[in-house]
Amino acid sequence: MNATIRSSQFLRRALAADAVFSGIAAVLLTADAGMLAPLLQLPEALLRETGLFLIAYTAFVGWLATRTVAPKALVMLVIAGNAAWTVGSLALLFSGAVSPNLLGEAFVVAQAIATGVFAELQYIGLRRSDSAVVA
Repeated sequence: MNATIRSSQFLRRALAADAVFSGIAAVLLTADAGMLAPLLQLPEALLRETGLFLIAYTAFVGWLATRTVAPKALVMLVIAGNAAWTVGSLALLFSGAVSPNLLGEAFVVAQAIATGVFAELQYIGLRRSDSAVVA
């Protein structure tokens, strides 16, 4: 099995879109956690720490989106991470660990759906990518 792929344009665009939306969320959650917490009835620390994580995630996925030849394992890591984020977000709502209001629930569900869509698009893009031989 080849460890690198020649990233399809579809994959690079899906990764770039993920980076853009994650970057927007990173800025909003990090800078405005104090304002969003009472509005959504979600813990301020959860929102801010999620935003801080997304800063690093955005940089990584943005970098990966610029690679025409990429390590397949890193692409698979992003896809698996997005799928896990989707499941984890929904599990958080059912866990009882947080008690968001209706707007907070909608916020968590909407970002879970968006993340799941990115995972699916990235998987499609990965399947459209060719193995690459790197000398």
